Amino acid sequence: MLRIIPFFTTEAQLVSALKRGESRAHKVVYERYAGKMLAVCTRYCSNRADAEEVMIDGFMKVFEKIEQFREDGSFEGWIRRIMVTESLMFLRRNRQWRQEVAVDEMTDEPDYEWADTAVNENDLLRMVNQLPDGYRTVFNLYAIEGYSHAEIADMLGISEGTSKSQLSRARILLQTNLKKLEKDFTNEKTYRKAAY
Repeated sequence: MLRIIPFFTTEAQLVSALKRGESRAHKVVYERYAGKMLAVCTRYCSNRADAEEVMIDGFMKVFEKIEQFREDGSFEGWIRRIMVTESLMFLRRNRQWRQEVAVDEMTDEPDYEWADTAVNENDLLRMVNQLPDGYRTVFNLYAIEGYSHAEIADMLGISEGTSKSQLSRARILLQTNLKKLEKDFTNEKTYRKAAY
């Protein structure tokens, strides 16, 4: 009986194989991380086709730059940083990402207790994806990736004040959309009760 030994059981083995240029390692990296990295790219690129293109470019960069991975941190984290960088480069090349929209100050705060129980992850991701490119980019970098405003300003070539402003406006739009979702939910619930 032929016994199959698992290939690349550790991250270090996988990285070593990549550095040797083994094509099987390329396939394993892609299969292991593509889903997570597509999610990262989708947060920056509102169009799935664009996100897929950015992800492919990101993996090409991973394979080209593997010698730069120092193995003192997480390999997945290193890949993620490349995907974020590729997403930002895509936005710079293809969009006017610094766009702003006028937002009236919110007068009502959403009911966050309601949001905790009634809003699912897909609703939240959809709301984030509907933000204008600049707001979405800063929101993702700050709230999801954990970069500081100084780091975001450096990455995007903007001032810290602009980064803070974009984040503030993103939050206002998200709160507005959350309030609208709450109102729609309440109206639908009231309609259903009246129908019975």
